Amino acid sequence: MSAGSVALIVPGDFGVADLYELGIPAAVFGTPQPDLADPWYELWLCGTGNRTRTTTPSFTLNSTHTLNDVTRADTVIVSWVPDEVFEETAPVPPDLVEALREAHRNGARIVSACVGAYALAEAGLLDGKRATAHWMHTALLAERYPEIQVDASQLYVDEGDVLTSAGMSAGLDLCLHLVRRDLGAQVANQLARRMIVPGHRPGHLGQYVDLSVPAHDSDGLTPVLDWARARLDEPLTIEILARQAAMSPRTFYRRLHATTGTTPLQWLLNERITRAQVLLESTDLPMEKIAALSGIGTANNLRHHFLKQVGESPTDYRKHRS
Repeated sequence: MSAGSVALIVPGDFGVADLYELGIPAAVFGTPQPDLADPWYELWLCGTGNRTRTTTPSFTLNSTHTLNDVTRADTVIVSWVPDEVFEETAPVPPDLVEALREAHRNGARIVSACVGAYALAEAGLLDGKRATAHWMHTALLAERYPEIQVDASQLYVDEGDVLTSAGMSAGLDLCLHLVRRDLGAQVANQLARRMIVPGHRPGHLGQYVDLSVPAHDSDGLTPVLDWARARLDEPLTIEILARQAAMSPRTFYRRLHATTGTTPLQWLLNERITRAQVLLESTDLPMEKIAALSGIGTANNLRHHFLKQVGESPTDYRKHRS
């Protein structure tokens, strides 16, 4: 038994640019975490056969499975299509397209990162759905597949059994989102901490982050954000946070937005929802108490924000993870 089988599509040869998107799901789902959840996921590296690269360095990998195994996986992740797809000199590999279709028919959750969305689109799995990809490729995606609601502003889009993400680090956000869906917020947060990344970046955050202020901790935001996380049950305003950071509210707003891609109030709400998730998973406290401890106020407020942010009510969330 495992937390679910994850089939990662791996081309026979892949270039430097593909390595990051392949490495992220391999690190998340292929590294056992017995103290977080035992059993962990079962990762299958599903090879597609060889392809030719002449312009960039490439790698080869001995895959453990083939495309035939994709059709029986619980989750399928594809983060690659051949460069020739964008040059319109070759289609998305038909055997990959058919494997994705059959896996979906068999009940698999189909996931793409970066340009993998083109494979899902060619398989028809995104028709009538919202989807995203790396912003450099979304215009072409929308042009070729007008039946898809392409949104270039999203980090990732969760349509239930089909999920898409932007490129690079957004793929990690989506992988942690999947862990959160499967195993709960507490496990996802602990895994994120081990990987030294934010525990939760909601998918609606923009792909574009204003880097006029460096997105690192030279601004000293980590201490004030940790201070706020320890006081989520208290009234917190931008003025209070700015004063704690020894900044003006306007400067604090600008620096937090540049670093996290979100506003102070939205950051607080995200953290409070995460606190509520952990309490729902780990305690039997009533909703009013959870709302108070997470700083959301009342049970009605908790339900409203939780439903909007998570997609299900706090009661259903607890029931599905008990």
